[in-house]
Parts: sequence; C-alpha cells; structure tokens
Amino acid sequence: MRLHKNLCLAVIETLHQIFNEGSYADKAVQAGLKRDKRWGSRDRGFIAETTYDIVRHKRLYAKIANVNEPFSKLDLWRLLAVWITLRGYSLPDWKYFANTPQRRIKGRFDELIKHRELRESIPDWLDEIGVAELGEETWSEEISALNKQAEVVLRVNTLKTNRDALKDALLQEGIETIDFKEYPDALQLNERANVFTTKAFKDGLFEVQDASSQLVAPFLDVKPGMRVVDACAGAGGKSLHLASLMKNKGQVIALDIFGNKLQNLKRRARRNGVHNVETRLIESEKTIKKLIDKADRVLIDAPCSGLGVLKRNPDAKWKLSPEFLSEVKDIQSQLLKSYSRMVKAGGKLVYATCSILPSENKEQVDKFLKSEAGKDFIFVSEKVILSSQSGYDGFYMALLERNQTA
Repeated sequence: MRLHKNLCLAVIETLHQIFNEGSYADKAVQAGLKRDKRWGSRDRGFIAETTYDIVRHKRLYAKIANVNEPFSKLDLWRLLAVWITLRGYSLPDWKYFANTPQRRIKGRFDELIKHRELRESIPDWLDEIGVAELGEETWSEEISALNKQAEVVLRVNTLKTNRDALKDALLQEGIETIDFKEYPDALQLNERANVFTTKAFKDGLFEVQDASSQLVAPFLDVKPGMRVVDACAGAGGKSLHLASLMKNKGQVIALDIFGNKLQNLKRRARRNGVHNVETRLIESEKTIKKLIDKADRVLIDAPCSGLGVLKRNPDAKWKLSPEFLSEVKDIQSQLLKSYSRMVKAGGKLVYATCSILPSENKEQVDKFLKSEAGKDFIFVSEKVILSSQSGYDGFYMALLERNQTA
C-alpha cells in the first residue's frame, strides 16, 4: 500500500484535535474529511479508519512509541509510524519517520499485548471495574469485541418501504447489503460507504441505527393509537422507530433537555414521513408533571457510560472517569424515579442503556423496584446484549409494568 503525505497529514491534524484539543472523534473526523474536496471515497476511508484505529489503541501505541500526552506533532507521527509498521506497510522516506526502529516496534508489541489493559488500550480504573462487574472472562471477551470497528447497519423506514425494496434501491446506487432474521427491519452494508448521499436516504427510506439499538423500540410493545413518551429522546432515532411501529397513529411525545437535538429530530421526522411525533423541551419539572399518569408507554433511554458503543465512539473510554460514572448512576436513579410517574395504570415502561455494566442496568432496576417510587411496578423481562455475543453494540433493556390498580 502506498501512503500519501496529504492523507497522513490529515490524520495527524485530526488526532491533534481529538487528543490535544478535546474534540469528539466523530466531529473531528467529519471536519478532517472536508480538508480537500478532491479526495475520493478511498482517501476519506483511509483518513477515518486510520484515525479511529489509533484512537482505539492510543495507550498501546503510545507505550510502544514511548510518548506521553499532551502529544507533540512529532509524537503523533510516531504513533502513526507504529500503526503503519504493525499493518505491515513500508514506512515512506519522510523526515517524520527518520530512524524509526521498526523491528523494535514489533518486539514491543508482542511483549505488551500480554497485558489486557495495554492490549485493549483501556485505563486501569476501567479495567478494574470491568473485571469486578462482569468477571475476568466475560470482560476480556467484551472489551476485545468493543475494540473492533462497528458494522454499518440501517433501519428500514417501514412507513415508506420494506426491506427487500430498500435493498434493491441501494443496489441500484452501488451499495450491497445483507439482511438477517434476528433483526426484521435491518440491513447491513457489505462494505463501508457514505449512505447519507444516497437518494434512498434523502427520500427517508432508512436511518442509520445499530442492530442492538433497533431492539429497544419493539421491546416497549407499542400499538397504533397509543400515547408513548420517549423521555430521553435526543436526536430521536428511537422516537422515529416507535412512530413507524405505530404506523403513524397515536402520539409519540419526544422529551429532551437539549433543544438543538429536538430540532434535529423534527428534520429527521419530516424526511421519514413521520407525523405523530411531538417534541417537548424539558425546561422544568412542570413538563413532566403535565404527563403524570398519562402515558400508555414510557421509554427511558437513560444517559450512561456508553461502554456498549465503544466500537463507534472509541474516544469515550479516554473521556470517562470514575467520578462521571458515579454521577451518571445518580442521574439514572433520578430519571427512573421521576419519569416512571408518567406511566398510567396498566401501562409499561422500558429502561434502557447502551452500557454493559450491571451497576447501570439490572442493579438500577432492582433498586427502583424496591423504592417507594417503584412499588406499583413489576419486572416483566430484560435483554442483556453483549457485543462479544451479538457482534453489535452492547445494550441493556428492562420491561416493567405498572399495576392496573395503581
């Protein structure tokens, strides 16, 4: 493989934004890909995939290269030299790579990967928590799976099309996909491609949504005509899925504390042909009080550590801290206590996270059910989705039902 200097320069600048300027990887990569309009899909693919891989393995590569944060530009070139060497490519005769000890890089790699925290490139504190909560074997398998590149999965918008028709439409645009029985509305790309430029996307025939995430909305057991609250809607991927399952009949109330995310949801809803989603900004407790005992179904897709989605957000493990994990658990408890009040007698509630830690999942549900706020709810079922078993994001969801006599 021949390496091009302008593409490598783009990787270095993007890494600088992520590691030294605190930018989120997806935003930094997106900006980096716009540096030169002449780049083709292969060029952009190299920049994105190389950047993400170095972010994914930052601790290991930095240890091999013997560099520490904050990284200088030369340090970042050394990280890139490690990536190039471990990929088996020849180092170009550039000044940045002068005197790079390639044989020593390979030897250090073989030595360091014996240690999980270095092999999987994770902070020591996170490795300790993973072992404590999941056990040595499960944690090792899970963090290894989460250190791989995520597949691109689409959710068919059944308000406008079906899976076979979308598959044909994408094929006409040069994009091959596969389907699978376990996920009835999902298509997975055979090869990575920019699906957002396709006519099918612009016509609202699909959304990009991981296969595990696609299991949440059906788990809520919605039906046309219901009043459903998506209490932490964000940009609304699950709100749109709920609307399609309800065939645009009834009402989906999408709540969030961020108005810009709800504005994005409105744009997506128009493209999807969704008419039964109403957005409401949570400005005070009054927003919740108006909905007490009013909802047939409530989805709490709670803020969490995001450990289940490290495949697509590999920089998250460097932004996490023990303090944040403690804070987000408190938020989860508060949301369950407050938002569960919106469920009417006989209604159902789903608590979901994209975390793999039991302390954010089943333990939160158990604590809620034992509390005064949860006394009228019963546990119905749960799904624990591990990336090492599914091949997709790690997720958790619990279905609770409120007593008819509550």
